[in-house]
Amino acid sequence: MIGIIDYRAGNLTSVSRALAFLNEPSVITDDRELLDQASHIIFPGVGTAGTAMANLKEKGLADSLRKWVQAKKPLLGICLGSQIIFDKSEEAETQCLGIIPGVVRRFPPELHDGTQRLKIPHMGWNSVAFTKSHPVFAGLPEEAEFYFVHSFYADPADAADAAGWTEYGIKFCSAVARGSLVAVQFHPEKSGRPGLMLLKNFCRWNGKNDE
Repeated sequence: MIGIIDYRAGNLTSVSRALAFLNEPSVITDDRELLDQASHIIFPGVGTAGTAMANLKEKGLADSLRKWVQAKKPLLGICLGSQIIFDKSEEAETQCLGIIPGVVRRFPPELHDGTQRLKIPHMGWNSVAFTKSHPVFAGLPEEAEFYFVHSFYADPADAADAAGWTEYGIKFCSAVARGSLVAVQFHPEKSGRPGLMLLKNFCRWNGKNDE
């Protein structure tokens, strides 16, 4: 059973539907005991870092997330869930979970692709250059594009934690992998076949990087 964390951060149903399409049983819940029993945890989310952290603390899920990572349970962070695993966010100077060292930064106010000014948030399809061999990213086509919606991006303190990079005016980290934790800034549940492949890989992953 895949546990999808419900911390009032939205975007849960689309993740559940993607897993159902893959015939992977899942449950959306904030029940820590039920999540303890899950084989894998998905940590999705949209919204603001401050509100997300407040909700996680209120539900007692902040400590649970740290515990699951320490116990090497496979965990996938998506979008906001890929950001608040870091130490802090520049969004309202929010102190985050501190699972991975680093800071979540706001895109510079002026981004350009040549002479074209780019809009913030970064919204739409973009490619990811995966730089770390990992079971969750195995088999993804090099030309694959994924769906993004965000105004902030992760800046890991240790470059070894970065697993994928994307260009949008600047080069930013769009995928992270450390131990049993994988996190992606894009939305695999909204990214067609490549996204479904990533989710399928995650559901079959044992939490170890054997590649």
